Amino acid sequence: MTDKLSALQPYAIGALRIVAGLLYFEHGTQKLFGIPIPGPETLGMLSLVSGLLEVIGGALIILGLFTRPVAFVLSGHMAFAYWMAHAPKSVFPVANGGDAAILFCFVFLLLVTTGAGALSIDRITGR
Repeated sequence: MTDKLSALQPYAIGALRIVAGLLYFEHGTQKLFGIPIPGPETLGMLSLVSGLLEVIGGALIILGLFTRPVAFVLSGHMAFAYWMAHAPKSVFPVANGGDAAILFCFVFLLLVTTGAGALSIDRITGR
């Protein structure tokens, strides 16, 4: 049973990468374009940079292109976002709204170590 499940590991990593990338991408489209729901009225420089990282980085993660370096940058982005925007509100992530930032940070950190998994451009090109 374990051998059969281990054989599916690249596909599980690929599915996690694609879903995380889609969710991350959506955060960026909301900030930059007001899609799927309205974003901030005005974008400061920090929100603009975050939106660009989320859209561009999310797209690269979805495609599985340059996964390890992109995931490293995005993991740091989420750690920065957590400590800057969420942690000052409360020590508890459930109270400060930082759950997603923590999860994104560690999912991206996982992708740094595992690579893109199946169904990725990195895998096709042998990166």
